[in-house]
Amino acid sequence: SFNMVLISGSQYSMGSSEQSDFGLSHQVAVNDFYISETETTNALWKAVRGSLPYTNHSETDKPEFPVSETTWNGIVNDFIPALNQLTGKTFRLPTEAEWEYAALGGKKSNGYKYAGSNTLDDVAWYLTNSGSKKKEVKGKQPNQLGLYDMSGNVNEWCSDWYDYYYGFPVVNQTVVVPTLQTNPKGPDSGTKKIVRGGNIDNDEFWGFSYCNVKY
Repeated sequence: SFNMVLISGSQYSMGSSEQSDFGLSHQVAVNDFYISETETTNALWKAVRGSLPYTNHSETDKPEFPVSETTWNGIVNDFIPALNQLTGKTFRLPTEAEWEYAALGGKKSNGYKYAGSNTLDDVAWYLTNSGSKKKEVKGKQPNQLGLYDMSGNVNEWCSDWYDYYYGFPVVNQTVVVPTLQTNPKGPDSGTKKIVRGGNIDNDEFWGFSYCNVKY
């Protein structure tokens, strides 16, 4: 079993002008959606797929560790269809806009740098406190919505194609930022998919970390 948390939709400012890697700041509105309370665990993956995706080691004795070494295609084409068939429900990866909104705390957001705090150690397993080793989910404080490990531990896939400017049109070498996007799903095509949230090999330098909600 696993818990899904209902996220009440609203409008928010996606991206940030603080760092170029944080994306262009723009207004986004998302509808209500559900998202998992934790990262997908080894236990859930094994229950759905019958085995874990690791090739050079075993984690059968670590059921509450987040699953890793997964591919976007493996999740979308194998894991999620099997999960849907088992449950009779319709699961999917979150969009990047949904992920960032949830990590920020949705309507309860305090504008924290990380998912639930401005202090990385409060909410995330990262290089300094993890020794580059995954940890059980729920080992750090949740964010305002009760979501765990959205900063650190393992990275998290989103459904969107990656584009440096979110797929916004470029006219006369100028990016045209829309006034408001509603439930954006990212560019129509691309070569890479979105990864968010940072991981156990990321550290914090001069107040910056890949675990930042906006990165």
